[in-house]
Amino acid sequence: MLTEVAKDVLTHQSALLRNNSVVVRGPAGALLVDAGTCGAEMSCLASDLRELALPVAAGFSTHPDWDHVLWHADLGDAPRYGTTRCAARMRELRSEPGWQAGVTEGLPPEIADDVPLDRFGLVTGLPAWTARIPWTGPTVRLIEHPAHSPGHAALLVEDHGVLAAGDMLSDVFVPMLDDFTGTNDPVEEYLTGLRLLEDVADDVDVLVPGHGSVARGTGAVRARIDLDRAYLYALREGRTPDDPRIGPSAEPGWEWVSDIHEGQAARVARAEGGHR
Repeated sequence: MLTEVAKDVLTHQSALLRNNSVVVRGPAGALLVDAGTCGAEMSCLASDLRELALPVAAGFSTHPDWDHVLWHADLGDAPRYGTTRCAARMRELRSEPGWQAGVTEGLPPEIADDVPLDRFGLVTGLPAWTARIPWTGPTVRLIEHPAHSPGHAALLVEDHGVLAAGDMLSDVFVPMLDDFTGTNDPVEEYLTGLRLLEDVADDVDVLVPGHGSVARGTGAVRARIDLDRAYLYALREGRTPDDPRIGPSAEPGWEWVSDIHEGQAARVARAEGGHR
């Protein structure tokens, strides 16, 4: 079901991981950001768009995680965009022998049989200097940053004050760090991403995270940024974060996010120990 969150901006939320797809209405169709996770839900989304007489004019994947690069035949053959690094990662993955089996192995078992992979990751990379999505609808600013994964980007629908944040600023997930490669600092990369999002916070009336609930108002957006930053500071300093997304205060059914935190805390501790 599509829900209007601002003028000409609607969202669709998946059931399992609360993934949010964002639909921006344009004069010749819709921009679809992060199409969804399983075939039945994407087909339902396509049906909802047909009822609104909104063909998909363009798609965008905020980053190269599996649940953000899927597509369904019912959504049509519109151009699908991502950052250059996002598209490069998808080309690299699809060139690996047996990549479909590898992707399937990493899927949640509850939906693995209903995740279409035929159009998985078919994303066209936008040049690094691209500031706006190339389509005929409202101006959508692209904000690329290094947080969470290579090639991550948020989109700001400028005229309507809506920020599609990808896998950041969630009220159900703590900040999820990129892998440590030995040359990068995923905590600092995430803090850089938060600073870039903070730079546009005064222009945001509605925040749509990749997972979780919508936040409304600049104060709520800044509160999400502050919560993520506090979590990262605690992680880097070896403290237990005072964070409602983990521990006894975690939302029922989402207690497993604490396991994500424990794993990250251990990885950061090892990395910090190696730097001393």
